[in-house]
Amino acid sequence: MSLVIDDVVVRHDPVGTPVPVLFDSPHSGTRYPADFNFICPFPLLRQAEDTYVDDLFNMVPDYGATYLCALFPRSYIDANRAPDDIDPAMLEGEWPWPVNPSGKSLAGMGLVRFLCRPGLPMYDGRLPVSVVMDRLENYWRPYHELLADSLDALHRQFGAVYHVNCHSMPSFTIGPDRQTTDFVLGDRDGTSCDPAFTSFIAAHLRGMGYKVRVNDPYKGVELVRRYANPAQGRHSLQLEIDRRLYMNEETLEIHHGFEPLRRDLTRLLVAIRDYALDRTARAAAE
Repeated sequence: MSLVIDDVVVRHDPVGTPVPVLFDSPHSGTRYPADFNFICPFPLLRQAEDTYVDDLFNMVPDYGATYLCALFPRSYIDANRAPDDIDPAMLEGEWPWPVNPSGKSLAGMGLVRFLCRPGLPMYDGRLPVSVVMDRLENYWRPYHELLADSLDALHRQFGAVYHVNCHSMPSFTIGPDRQTTDFVLGDRDGTSCDPAFTSFIAAHLRGMGYKVRVNDPYKGVELVRRYANPAQGRHSLQLEIDRRLYMNEETLEIHHGFEPLRRDLTRLLVAIRDYALDRTARAAAE
């Protein structure tokens, strides 16, 4: 069963017996609102999406886990940024609350993007404050409210919840030998989940032959920070997947790697499910 809130967010509920695991994909939305009014080329704008991440993980409910997906694009408003991550210089009018712009926001890539990519404006001028406030109220807030409610419900039921925040990343190489990285796990330097959970996932992926980095260069942002409290059994981890594994980064076309990757992600999901059930059962027995 699925719960859909307008064209904002969908929650796919577990098939069968639920488990204390929730996956979410905040950046794979492709429903572009009619009032977006961007001026940059649409094919370039689409490259901001975590295209097909929602499809890569659409088996999640079949294994008892809960799955949330944003339907709107991150370039319209980014659910993975704090609501005060705003550069007021980009706004027309006075923002009514304190702001705390990050480096991303100051570079035009924050809560509401003002650049499609460096040097390429998203709009033909500054955005009215009322426009940004509307996006916060009608897109950012419903996503966060549904995620928070879903995590709270699982935590009440099981005493713990394991949250995997799913993303894709541009392909990159690192080091003098130009090694590629298949996955980056972010736990905000061991603060957003039990480090054993991060290590478990890293080991499982490496066991399947993937190259994995932890907290470098992605540590996790708002959706990991906001809902994590490992001491209370609330574990949140960001998972970044190299797009080259399953798609052409320029044309956004799926290639032959998609299905093998999806099979491996299913194996990972099963391992996470079993890990979470084992940990919650142990805690309940203590």
